[in-house]
Amino acid sequence: MKLTNFIDGKWQDIGSTEYTPVFNPANGEQLAEVKLSTMEDVNIAVEAAVKAQKKWARVPAPKRADYLYEIGRIMKEKKEHLAQVLTKEMGKVIEEGRGEVQEGIDMALYMAGEGRRLFGETTPSELADKFAMSVRAPIGVVGLITPWNFPVAIATWKSFPAIVAGNAFIWKPATETPMMAYEMAKIFEEAGLPPGVANVVFGSGSQVGTAMIEHPEVKVISFTGSTETGSKVAELGGRHLKKVSLEMGGKNAVIVMEDADLSLAVEGILWSAFGTAGQRCTACSRVIVHKDVREDLEKMLLEQMEKLTIGDGLDETVKIGPVINKNALEKIHSYIKVGQEEGATLLTGGTILNEAELAKGNYYAPTLFTNVTPNMRIAQEEIFGPVVSLIEVNSLEEAIEVNNGVKFGLSSSIYSRDVNKVFRAQRDLDTGIVYVNAGTTGAEIHLPFGGTKGTGNGHRDSGVAALDVYTEWKSIYIDYSGKLQRAQIDTQVIGG
Repeated sequence: MKLTNFIDGKWQDIGSTEYTPVFNPANGEQLAEVKLSTMEDVNIAVEAAVKAQKKWARVPAPKRADYLYEIGRIMKEKKEHLAQVLTKEMGKVIEEGRGEVQEGIDMALYMAGEGRRLFGETTPSELADKFAMSVRAPIGVVGLITPWNFPVAIATWKSFPAIVAGNAFIWKPATETPMMAYEMAKIFEEAGLPPGVANVVFGSGSQVGTAMIEHPEVKVISFTGSTETGSKVAELGGRHLKKVSLEMGGKNAVIVMEDADLSLAVEGILWSAFGTAGQRCTACSRVIVHKDVREDLEKMLLEQMEKLTIGDGLDETVKIGPVINKNALEKIHSYIKVGQEEGATLLTGGTILNEAELAKGNYYAPTLFTNVTPNMRIAQEEIFGPVVSLIEVNSLEEAIEVNNGVKFGLSSSIYSRDVNKVFRAQRDLDTGIVYVNAGTTGAEIHLPFGGTKGTGNGHRDSGVAALDVYTEWKSIYIDYSGKLQRAQIDTQVIGG
C-alpha cells in the first residue's frame, strides 16, 4: 500500500517520488509505504488551499459546521476500523485506540456546535448614533504539524476548529503514523468537504514542515511535538511573523499526600504512567510522595506493576503495548544507566523485553525508580517511556516546589482528602492542567489543553480557546449620525 498526498480533493502522486516504509511496532510487520514530499508538493497544496479558502470563508459558519457533523457521523460509523488501524501503526492497546477515536468524534460534534456561536461582542460606543462590535474572522491557510502518539485526537484538535472558523489547512502528520491521516483524508472526502479545504502532505519535518513555515501564504502554524523542535518552529515562524501555536513536552507529577486513598492513587499512577507505554505528553513520570506513606505506596505499586500484561495492543487482554520504534527503545534504556549512576534505586523494570513473541516488536518493561532526588536527570528530563521516579517529600509545600521545579508545565495531580490542601495545590501548581484524585492524563475536549513554561507558548488546543489560534479579531464601528464624530476628542461632559 502506497500512501500519497491528498491535495485539492484528489490523491496526488506528483512531485517527490521518494517513499519510506511504515512498520507495526508490535511485530515489525511492514504496513505501508508513505511519500516523502518536498517543497514542490507543499507549494501545490498551498495553491489549492488558498483558492479553496476564499470560497470556504464565505460559507456561513453553521453550514461549515454541517460538514463536521457529517465527519463525526462517519468516524462513529468507522470507529472500530479506525481504532484497529491506529493500534497497528502506533502500538497503543485497542481500548486506548477506541478512546482516541472517540475523542475525535467528540471534537467533531463540539466544534460543529461552535458553528452557531463563534461569538463576538457588541459594546456601547462612547459617541451617539454609533454602533460597535467585534467578530471572529478566519485567518486563511493554516499549517498543522502533528505527532505520532495521538495521530487522530491531536489532528482533530487542530483541524476541526480551523474548518469551522473558515480556514483551509495543510496537515503534515508524523511519518511513523501516516495511515491514520490517510483514513481521515478519506473521511473528509466522503463527507463532501470542498476540495482544497483539507490537504494532507506526507513527509519529514525538515522538508515539509520547514516549507510550510516558510511559505508566505501559510499564516498560522500549529505544532505538537518535542520542546526542542518546537523552539525551532517558533524561531523560524517568528522570522516570518507567523502566529505559532506550540504544545510540547511534559514532566508530569502525581503528588500523593499522607491522607490520600493509596489504592486510588496507585490506579491513577499506573494508568497515567504506563498507558500508551508512557508515550504521552501528559504521562506521569514523577510520583512525589509524602514520607509517611512512601514505603506503603512503593509496595502497592510494585504489586500492581507485576500484574501488567505486555504485548500486541490488538490483544484485548494486553494493558501495555510497544513503544514506537527502536530509537525510542534505545533512548528509554539509556536513562536507566543515567538514573543508577546518579544514585537512584531501580526497584523493577529497566529492561528491553525481547523474549518469544516480544522479540519481534519494541517492548520496554514498566520501570520504577526510588530514592530519586528532584535534580536528577531522570526527574528533570522527558523520557517518553514507561519509567517513573519516586521522590519523597516532607510537606505539601515541598511537594509543590518539587512539582514546579522542572522546565515543563503541562499536567499535575494531587491525591488528598483534605480540601484545604487541594485548593492550595490547584492554585500553586504551575501547570496548564491540574487533576485532583485522578492521574495526570484524561483531558476532555471542551476544556483548553496546553501548558506553561517549556510546554507551550500561551496558546491552547481544544475548547473554545482553540478558536483563538485559527481566528483574528476584527473590530467594526458603524456611525449612523450623518456627521464626523471623533472618538476621545468630541466629548460632552454631562452636568458640566
